[in-house]
Amino acid sequence: MATTEHPPSRLRAWMLQGLSDMGRSGGLTGPHAEPEPPHKGQRWWRVMCLTGVDYFSTLGYQPGIAALAAGLLSPLATIVLVVVTLAGALPVYRRVAQESPHGQGSIAMLERLLSFWKGKLFVLTLLGFAATDFLITITLSAADASTHLVENPHLTGTLGGHQMLITLILVALLGAVFLKGFLEAMGVAVALVGVYLALNLVVVISGLWHVVTAEHVVTDWTNALTMEHGNVFAMIGVALIVFPKLALGLSGFETGVAVMPHVQGDEGDTEERPTGRVRDTKKLLTTAAVIMSCFLITTSFITTLLIPAEEFEPGGQANGRALAFLAHEYLGNAFGTVYDASTIAILWFAGASAMAGLLNLMPRYLPRYGMAPHWARAVRPMVIVFILIAFLVTWLFDANVDKQGGAYATGVLVLISSAAIAVTIAARKAGQRGWTIGFGVISAVFLYTTVANVIERPDGVKIGACFIAGIMLVSLLSRLARSFELRVTSVAMDPMAERFVRDMASRKIRFIANEPDNRDRAEYRDKIEQIRTDNDMPEQEDFVFVEVTVADPSEFETCLTVRGEVLHNRYRVLTVESSSIPNALAALLLHVRDLTGRTPHIFFEWTEGNPFANFLRFFLFGQGEVAPVTREVLREAEPDRARRPRVHTG
Repeated sequence: MATTEHPPSRLRAWMLQGLSDMGRSGGLTGPHAEPEPPHKGQRWWRVMCLTGVDYFSTLGYQPGIAALAAGLLSPLATIVLVVVTLAGALPVYRRVAQESPHGQGSIAMLERLLSFWKGKLFVLTLLGFAATDFLITITLSAADASTHLVENPHLTGTLGGHQMLITLILVALLGAVFLKGFLEAMGVAVALVGVYLALNLVVVISGLWHVVTAEHVVTDWTNALTMEHGNVFAMIGVALIVFPKLALGLSGFETGVAVMPHVQGDEGDTEERPTGRVRDTKKLLTTAAVIMSCFLITTSFITTLLIPAEEFEPGGQANGRALAFLAHEYLGNAFGTVYDASTIAILWFAGASAMAGLLNLMPRYLPRYGMAPHWARAVRPMVIVFILIAFLVTWLFDANVDKQGGAYATGVLVLISSAAIAVTIAARKAGQRGWTIGFGVISAVFLYTTVANVIERPDGVKIGACFIAGIMLVSLLSRLARSFELRVTSVAMDPMAERFVRDMASRKIRFIANEPDNRDRAEYRDKIEQIRTDNDMPEQEDFVFVEVTVADPSEFETCLTVRGEVLHNRYRVLTVESSSIPNALAALLLHVRDLTGRTPHIFFEWTEGNPFANFLRFFLFGQGEVAPVTREVLREAEPDRARRPRVHTG
């Protein structure tokens, strides 16, 4: 409804720019920006580079974390990680791509499988862990980028001791880019990933060459392993135990599914059956996993054999930058500096991808649930919120890569575990017994890995719990504050319903709100008599009954379909399904007013019982204090009292 409003200030208009577009289907930003038009997408390998800035950039710190966690067993523990990646995470996300081909991922799968409030609360919990994953990606990547800057031989004298400040500057720079407006840069992602992988390949070949030419290196390593662990079975056992500490190497799969809408697919693809897109996304996921697996094994091998153990410790030259250490050591400072620059660039771009993921994730779910403030649909206010939180996390973890590894791994593992559970449920519902058993085993492995990681490094759960508590609190307060919004996106009436409305438009439009019970003749006859008596109305006044059935009260926005029927050859009844009775009635009254140009009236009984308890019933279950809430929804939707539909209660 048009109302008189003062024009917003320039700052407010700039901050809330694009507010009406955020949260709509496809209203996304950054590397997950709105998909290309049908058949105008990108080749799958180019899209792989988009997710690769997140996935492949972990090579900047993963070998060092693996060495700290597993020591001499780092290569064996990494092989376990690769087996879990290829035999566990990859099959799970290939199935996620098939089940959710529009980029919603495993959270959307679980949302479909779980309904009502339990589904919403479960999704909010997963959003808390997803926020942990993406936010720690920003802070950890910035911290590792600053480590590469500070430890560069040409800069260490100038920048030494300023890692915290440099990390905060990188995070702030990321926020500034998004405040200005971050456009999708597929070409930049392809260039960054291509150069970065090529440089890593050079480092790996150089490292393997030094391992082969210096024969004592392998002998020293195997002798040390035997002395420390005794036999191969003990080594495998310890590798299995320490493997959860290496879970950072599993990151990137959720992002890989999120970028699905950018994959070109086939000419015959439709939104309902994007067969080519699904096939090529599976290629994307498989290729990325194989490339990363090869690099994980080779880099853990050469870093463990060629770098002294003390250099991995905090303060050591290889801490957080193991491959950069080898690049400088064996290929010279000039090549090492180029490698540092490439690593810093891809780590920073990984933070940009994570920020875009955050900006996609929250508007995709929370506004639809009615669980986000109005301004949360706009990009810039959310960027400021996330950057301030990133500053706090950076300060709490002292801009240290090792300290943040546990929190990052927890977020990654919770999302992968939820995906494994989702595909297990989907396979069971599809009657696929073999896949159900297989995915069930994979779910158990990831749940064990998650629990082990949480016990070993509880920081991730603490941060995730803070995000979950914050999201829950803000969501419930927002839902409470927005309870009286109209919450109906459209109203459609069938021919019979339109006929009832047109007929009444020649007289006074009078509705009776009725809670359907037996729907027999006596129910409607007694209801009309009661309304006439309570409101002292003459017998010649005619009415149309309105009956609203609550479907899923946890939903916030709904579309109304109004159907008309004549019961017992006498009583005209409009039936509606909605998540909330008062909001549906208010939307129907406003629609009828706009359709006929007449002011409709609706008559209620007073609701029996405690008003506070009735309001809670309305808030949680969509029914309860119907009459006053309907009037309040109408008052907020139509400020002009003269044009507002009339509510009568007797």
